[in-house]
Amino acid sequence: MNTAYKILAIDSNHECLNKGLREAGFIVDEDYSSPKEIIEQKINLYDGLIVRSRFPIDKTFLGKATNLKFIGRVGAGLENIDEDFAAQKNIILFNSPEGNRDSVGEHAIGMLLMLMHHLRRADNEVRNGIWKREENRGDELKGKTVGIIGYGNMGNAFARRLQGFEVNVICYDILPNKGNDFAKQVSLADFFEQVDVVSLHTPQTAETMKMVNAEFISKFKKPFYFVNTARGKSVVTKDLVEAMKDRKVMGVALDVLEFEKSSFEKLVASELPEEFQYLIEADNAVLAPHIAGWTHQSKIKLAEFIRDKIIQWKNNC
Repeated sequence: MNTAYKILAIDSNHECLNKGLREAGFIVDEDYSSPKEIIEQKINLYDGLIVRSRFPIDKTFLGKATNLKFIGRVGAGLENIDEDFAAQKNIILFNSPEGNRDSVGEHAIGMLLMLMHHLRRADNEVRNGIWKREENRGDELKGKTVGIIGYGNMGNAFARRLQGFEVNVICYDILPNKGNDFAKQVSLADFFEQVDVVSLHTPQTAETMKMVNAEFISKFKKPFYFVNTARGKSVVTKDLVEAMKDRKVMGVALDVLEFEKSSFEKLVASELPEEFQYLIEADNAVLAPHIAGWTHQSKIKLAEFIRDKIIQWKNNC
């Protein structure tokens, strides 16, 4: 079918995305600056939409997208799109977790090692002329049980990179039969019983919002290290900080924060709560600005996967 589908791109991405779609016969318009209200006035002219996280694609927006057939979200999560209403309107959603899973897997390993071997603190001390060895004695990953919550693209990528560290890797997922050669799937009860390290790799859903809270943390048999490269709003930071103070959580590596804007581009406000100030000052906290999936390579791969999925959709029409 030779229909010239029209696509509106409202977030900039690697040039291979729009270029590839145009070469495949799509008409691609770009609008990276107009406010949501302006884009809503013209979205009815388009068959497709390319987004990252600039603004929510909510019911109001989708209600005006009377000809929209698909949305390509250049990233892993779809929480900025009203998925239920899109389904009602038969709008297909494409995302590209395959594009940044390698980056996330490497980043999670890096943050975990940085945390357990006190590399952030030691680096800062040496830069300031402080030479402390005993105080920076590290904790080896070898021999520990690493537990992964959410065993999709990101969880798998992290588990793959744990091979060679001589650790026991287990996973918990709400779906059955997700375990593989890299991680053994266990019940949540067994997960709480065994782990020394917890790495979160879940999407943001109603079920995962505020999932890591005081009640959740209290169920772990042993003190543990906590890594989050998934979504900040899955964690109640105040409860996590209290667990750090009680040494129930021995340290945290957080690439994402509860206090991020939904666009992920900045923190919500300049004056952040007391628990965030604690994290800033804590020696046993490693923080990053939501960059786990943010490499030069992932920028290309994210765009390529979305491009290829849209072209495949067109070929199947």
